[in-house]
Amino acid sequence: MSERITVRVVPEKCQGHARCHALAPDLFELDEFGNAREMRRTQVPIELENKAFMAQANCPEGAIIIEDIVEE
Repeated sequence: MSERITVRVVPEKCQGHARCHALAPDLFELDEFGNAREMRRTQVPIELENKAFMAQANCPEGAIIIEDIVEE
């Protein structure tokens, strides 16, 4: 089995600091108000996983959720 991740933004928590977008523009985009949303609703490519974790660690509001996907 291998584990992969997905990433999502909790809209109610996002305050528009845009750190996630600055750190991982391939994973996050900003709406017209500057709030983030995930660009990928599928598995994060392995080469972007570190950026996803860095964005999560740098979100002052804790709005980024990373979830494991277990494949058999």
